[in-house]
Amino acid sequence: MTPVRHGSAVIDFPNELEIVITRDFDAPIALVFDVLTKPEHVRHWGATPPDQMLECSIDLRVGGTYRSSFLTGDGQVFTIRGTYLEVEPPIRTRQTWLFEMWPDAEAVETMELRESDGVTTFTWSLAFKDLAGRSQMSAFDGEEITGGGRLDSLDAMADILRSLIDRDRA
Repeated sequence: MTPVRHGSAVIDFPNELEIVITRDFDAPIALVFDVLTKPEHVRHWGATPPDQMLECSIDLRVGGTYRSSFLTGDGQVFTIRGTYLEVEPPIRTRQTWLFEMWPDAEAVETMELRESDGVTTFTWSLAFKDLAGRSQMSAFDGEEITGGGRLDSLDAMADILRSLIDRDRA
């Protein structure tokens, strides 16, 4: 499948089980890692309006867990949770991923960062264990992946990073 562009994000489907999104941020790698992994930041980008984050817990260590619950604009509560398999600050995390609404849509989520000349490239991948799980996401990804959802979250992350950098400069 041909990659899809949304702003500076590139969405790719390298095979029938995987989704990969790549985006550049004008921020140092350590700051991007913090915004990706600290609850005080994730609360602000993990759910974008009209959704609201209800819960955000992160135990950032191998074997530690994370859980995010959010209230959608139409009143539904969704939870995403998992267990960390790898934690290599500030370069990479790899964790299980389960969207509780779709218990058969298990995946492994990987977040990798690479910095060059003050720009950090973030690569997010979600590799489903089977076609049934991927098809759950396929039915949803028109909005979540290519039209909004995760991409709106990346835009919110960029805003957070800009505000933190501006604050540090002031």
